[in-house]
Amino acid sequence: MATPRRFLPSIAALRALEALDRLGSASAAADELSLTQGAVSRQLQALERQLGVDLVRRDQKRLTLSAEAQNYASEVRQALNQIAQSTLRVQAAPLAGTLNLAILPAFGMRWLMPRLPEFARLHPDVTINMSTRLEPFNFVGEGFDAAIHFGSADWPGTEALLLKHEQMLPVCAPDLLNGRDIPDPAAILSLPLLHIQTRPKAWAQWFESHGVPASTGLSGTMYDQFSTITQAALHGLGVALMPDYLVEQDIATGRLVALHPSPTESRGAYYLVWPATRSKDPALVKFRDWLAGQAQPEDPLPR
Repeated sequence: MATPRRFLPSIAALRALEALDRLGSASAAADELSLTQGAVSRQLQALERQLGVDLVRRDQKRLTLSAEAQNYASEVRQALNQIAQSTLRVQAAPLAGTLNLAILPAFGMRWLMPRLPEFARLHPDVTINMSTRLEPFNFVGEGFDAAIHFGSADWPGTEALLLKHEQMLPVCAPDLLNGRDIPDPAAILSLPLLHIQTRPKAWAQWFESHGVPASTGLSGTMYDQFSTITQAALHGLGVALMPDYLVEQDIATGRLVALHPSPTESRGAYYLVWPATRSKDPALVKFRDWLAGQAQPEDPLPR
């Protein structure tokens, strides 16, 4: 069913509304849009007439938005950003196809990147643009076609492909031990712990899985990425709980030592996730089908 015209204001009017909300003044909005203040005011008046709603407060020539109009402008901003992202995709690769992918820095660098040359060889017609993201985001607001996500496959409005379970190992520099033995997991509590922001409960869950009461004594320094926490561990600042694939080389060379004989599966996993509405996008289908062949085939633990 076609959307009625009264629900589709002009892009120019919506840009004027969004700019006034973001910049806070009609003069600033006019400068950004290369219009006069009068033209901005007329765009807003036309929008109010079309919607039949008062959006703008006019006080001594100053224009401000009502609370309802501010909420409307925020939603309009997301829609304008999505239009801009879609336009860029069409301009960048109108025939071949482009995939805008959000990745986790460490996983993208150590797991995905070594595999991508094969995809590029098999599908030279697909361009993959990658941006790193650590925090959850809204697919609509940021314009990504897919994302590498850690956690569970319950992101609303999406479909998911399991890529890899995460196996964790406590590691530290040999000098930190100063000749001490670590006979069991409880002994790790005597050492300084390093924490990562994206896994705030990782240490508590690891100790719990090994039968160690750890409600206290889990203080320590916090890091935002695996790359920085790895460097902290290498320089003897404490014990880091790390995915095994990130530290296997450092353990093999003796730069780090594992304080437990075998890795422990964490409660999350790595997934490729994508909006259900984009599931038939040709570039995404090619990438998803190829990645399925690289992914962990099944859950390694009995359930």
